Amino acid sequence: MNKKIRYIALAAAFAAMGFSSCDDILEEEPRGIFTPDFLRTNQGIEHGLIGLYQNLRYVYGNMYYYNSLETGTDEYTYAESADGNFKDADLSGAGTLTPSSSRSDVLWSNAYASINSANFIIKYGTEANLDKALLAEAYFFRAFNYFCLVQTFGGVSLDLGCGEFEPNIKSVRKSVRNTVPEVYSKAIFSDLKFAIENLPDNPRLQGTATKNLAKFFLAKAYLTFGWWLENPKNIPTYPQCSRTDLDGHDAAWYFQQAQEVATSVIENPGPYGLMETYYDVNLGANDRNKECMFYADRTESDEFYNGGNLSYAGGSGTEQTTVWAPTWNYCNIRTFKTPDGSILNDKNEETNTIDPCKREASQWGGRPWTRMAPVQEVFQVFDNKAIDSRYDGTFVTVYRGNWAKGGDPAKTYYNANLLPIQNGEPVLSFVPEQLETSVKYPTAGYGYNNVCAGETEGRADWIIEPDHINRLSYPGLWKLGTYRTDNGNGLGQPNGALTRPFYIAKFSEIYLIAAEAAVKSGDQSSARDFINVLRARAGKWRFSNAENKVVEADFSEELVDATPSEITIDYILDERMRELFGEGIRWYDLARTQTWEERAGEYTTCEKNANGTWSERKTITRNIQPFNYLRPIPIGQLNSMEMSETDIAAYQNPGYN
Repeated sequence: MNKKIRYIALAAAFAAMGFSSCDDILEEEPRGIFTPDFLRTNQGIEHGLIGLYQNLRYVYGNMYYYNSLETGTDEYTYAESADGNFKDADLSGAGTLTPSSSRSDVLWSNAYASINSANFIIKYGTEANLDKALLAEAYFFRAFNYFCLVQTFGGVSLDLGCGEFEPNIKSVRKSVRNTVPEVYSKAIFSDLKFAIENLPDNPRLQGTATKNLAKFFLAKAYLTFGWWLENPKNIPTYPQCSRTDLDGHDAAWYFQQAQEVATSVIENPGPYGLMETYYDVNLGANDRNKECMFYADRTESDEFYNGGNLSYAGGSGTEQTTVWAPTWNYCNIRTFKTPDGSILNDKNEETNTIDPCKREASQWGGRPWTRMAPVQEVFQVFDNKAIDSRYDGTFVTVYRGNWAKGGDPAKTYYNANLLPIQNGEPVLSFVPEQLETSVKYPTAGYGYNNVCAGETEGRADWIIEPDHINRLSYPGLWKLGTYRTDNGNGLGQPNGALTRPFYIAKFSEIYLIAAEAAVKSGDQSSARDFINVLRARAGKWRFSNAENKVVEADFSEELVDATPSEITIDYILDERMRELFGEGIRWYDLARTQTWEERAGEYTTCEKNANGTWSERKTITRNIQPFNYLRPIPIGQLNSMEMSETDIAAYQNPGYN
């Protein structure tokens, strides 16, 4: 057989990945074409698997796909500079989510590409009786991609044109969707069980799939399917089918299985585990730590293998640009050159203000696109901010002067209340709570600071309180922020694509999966125990981002004592936000638990007043309908099919035709 199979995912080497227990990394020749004979060798399988890992970069780190999972939830709305990609996803009337505008298309095309590649590996590798541990990685990827698809779109096709799970080697213009139970039973559960049985305990290479990674997703799939079977809010499914399991189990069985599988991972973690502090989980210098089970990797050492330009990226393809979207334009902050705040000359050609916060390639800074803004309710969910380190370890709340890194030799500038500030001192602070002292906000325009911040007596930093957070100015997302080691003493290259990995699965989440399953099983004691492991960790501090200094403190006992005696799904969702905020899974959380409309149907932000300030606090209503719990099938898929108009219309999820 001499047919050539065109493999759509470019093979790429892993760089600087993963766990210290495994030092080998893949160094392979990139390939665009594979033959069946090559895929009947272990070397061929390994090359094919490289492509599967590399293909993750097209989805994870793509800011537009990230937007589809965050904007419109109880975490984010669209920001001041948002385009239609972000406004459409908000469902608040600023735009309309359609098959043409939904950025879930990023997942659709790339997931099917990976599934087809996995089908090739499994078919030819099985025929050649190759190493089952290698084949298990392909089974894992097929299950993982089907799990993403079924959560997003409902039932999807198991036949890509040549039969169920057969690799597609011809152009096919027709498609039939399988039901949700068929996708779970035939693809997700069975493939993950094969992966669990055959994957190693430790990664074959840095960052590759393991037995516990497959268990992580099996537990999450059991949990999600249990919710689907229970269907507490009577949300419609598509293609229409009875909510019954092909294997005859009920929702309670799946919740119990989810808890048992998740517990087995917690009790026997293998190479994974919790970092000692929440700060350490997300610190750029600690990337690829033991808490990070699965990720789309990048590298600073080589643009090709990074999948993105290191100096000036465009925000597309495989470029990691996620954190650009929720980064506001902090470079617009203004401060005074002289203590009187006057104009320097009569012609008004040069004013007395400068921008003290320069764009910097650092974890607090990076490239600002101002596309996504957190809703004000987020800062209520993050309670106990003084002792729960997750607030400080998630957001950038203090912006400090860095003009010296930009080559400005000035020792002092003058900020709020015309008080002096020096390089490295706070210029603007998003304070954690409403201040007891009065804060004076601008009454017209953007104010002297140019970002609608206020000032309070005795403080040199501009102030924004929680009830003044708006679409223009809001806390940044430190946990996903830019991290580079090549800045030297300057600002670095903040316009380049990120070189950090994008995390897809973290060990901390397995506790939340177990807790949610325990609540659904009526096991309150276990649910509280699982939650308290994370809350105890959240109480441990070793550094404060807001204060920019070492802080050694342990508030574990206080946070554990503050955990309610009864754990509800609503409380689980609060904890998921505190632990996993902004990590590109929130829409899945709300869709799974059928609480999207309940928790995100309204949100509060500050809009622009007629006088130009951003101080008009408004409650915005979203129009979240039951059919929105499934995303539309992308227009590109519909336009490519040679089927009758009736069949194409029936292929689309209801509500989007």
